[in-house]
Amino acid sequence: MVVAFLGTTILSVVALRFLPVYFTPLMFIRVGQQIADGREIRLRHTWVSLEDMSPDMSRAVMASEDAHFLSHHGFDFKAIENAAKRNMANGGKRKLGASTISQQTAKNVFLWPGRTWTRKAFEVYFTALIELMWSKQRIMEVYLNSIEMGDGIYGTEAVARYHFGCSAKELTDKQCALIAATLPNPIRFDSSHPDAYVKKRQNKILHEMKFVKRLPREGEDVDK
Repeated sequence: MVVAFLGTTILSVVALRFLPVYFTPLMFIRVGQQIADGREIRLRHTWVSLEDMSPDMSRAVMASEDAHFLSHHGFDFKAIENAAKRNMANGGKRKLGASTISQQTAKNVFLWPGRTWTRKAFEVYFTALIELMWSKQRIMEVYLNSIEMGDGIYGTEAVARYHFGCSAKELTDKQCALIAATLPNPIRFDSSHPDAYVKKRQNKILHEMKFVKRLPREGEDVDK
């Protein structure tokens, strides 16, 4: 069973290094929730390559979600330590996470939502695998194509089309920052109708984007 698990998961990670990710477990879960609630099925997702996205989109999510994406190997231990200290200070009233873009990608593509130790262990395993077998560019490409960005909306191309009436490549830096500002809770926060809190986060992300290195092209040194 262990050999079968390792073989299957490694082959899956290798295959998705090259193949588009058209569906994720969360998409099916959301559709199931929509059916259970008697709502219309809403699943909007279009895969596009990283080259067909605005380069500001990757800068925006690095500024908002994972400032050390280009330098860590899947886990930002300093951010984990800081989050643990903040959680202890607030008495656990509001749990703050420190998941990297790599961890979120592993969770989105291979796993299910949840906070159990079992799921977290699988997340660590798949994060290590994609960091070992995928480039940073591929991790970002899959992340920006698979992440939930609105109610029934997944990926940069879909949110660009349905919220801004343009393609992912045509998104401005302000629109990219606005999308990134909603990612902590894309169901509650709407990039097409941002409230004061989201606009405040957008401005902060725009400022932080000035200090974030651009994502190099495939084959380029990430340290440049």
